Amino acid sequence: MEKGVIGLEEYIGEKQWKWVQLSENEAGGDRIPITVYDWLEEVRQHQTNCLRVSGLEKVVKGSLVYKQSLNKEQDFKIFHFYLTKGMLVTVDLDLTELSLTDLDELHHRLERTENAVEGFLLLLGELMNELLVEIDQYEVALRKLIWGVKKRNETGILELVYQRRHELLVWKNLLIPMKEVSMGIEEIGLHEASKVFATTSQRIGRAFALLNEYEHEVDAMIKLEEIISSHRGNEIMKTLTVITTIFTPIMAFGALWGMNFKNMPELKWHYGYILSIILIIISTLLLYGYLKIKGWTGDLLKGKKKGSFFE
Repeated sequence: MEKGVIGLEEYIGEKQWKWVQLSENEAGGDRIPITVYDWLEEVRQHQTNCLRVSGLEKVVKGSLVYKQSLNKEQDFKIFHFYLTKGMLVTVDLDLTELSLTDLDELHHRLERTENAVEGFLLLLGELMNELLVEIDQYEVALRKLIWGVKKRNETGILELVYQRRHELLVWKNLLIPMKEVSMGIEEIGLHEASKVFATTSQRIGRAFALLNEYEHEVDAMIKLEEIISSHRGNEIMKTLTVITTIFTPIMAFGALWGMNFKNMPELKWHYGYILSIILIIISTLLLYGYLKIKGWTGDLLKGKKKGSFFE
């Protein structure tokens, strides 16, 4: 079977449920019931996730974003669906986006499904599988970032932390509508006695659990960065204050002897220059010693150790 052609046939599965896969602007002809036409005209205007559930008609219909670029807002893939127990209509669903899925194997699995709901859940499960693989790759990048915070703590690392936080938000934005679709199917009882529903629900739950845990890790890194930045900012201000205080005698005596009054006895001293230098040094050392004894310098004047958060 040619890659991407799967789903064009109308009747598949053990009980020959109907799947109509339409492309953009395709009318559908007599392949879809007349009751679906109004939905088809309306749904093609949607560019966001939406879901409508009808308990009386046993219908789940809507739109689902199943691919989203992590860097470009408008770079996404969306498809529309109309689902009953005996029929599935999909619009703009590009199965070639399932890069990790063997479409021939998927077709054989669809042939073993009993109804359209199981077929749709099987497709949804494959979309979830693609997302889970991306999440696994995210875990590797997150691990490097965790150690990067310790080895190279700087603004560039903070930028990466917030980039990873944004990626989590994007994936959660994809997962929530999938979870809503699963809940909508369960709400009107279309999932009864379906093993595929349990598998797909577990995949969605696993993805949510992973993203929640990674979210906690990223939030912990952000808090750590905020604490480190705050501490270092305070240390810098304290250091500048101490340095300013230590050099106060130099500035004071420099200002005093830089005056241009005529009657300044020190100007006539033979050893005035040497005495002034000695006086400045002694007063500076006394002031530094006083700050040291009080414990106000701490480790402010020490260099930061490599690989350390604070020292």
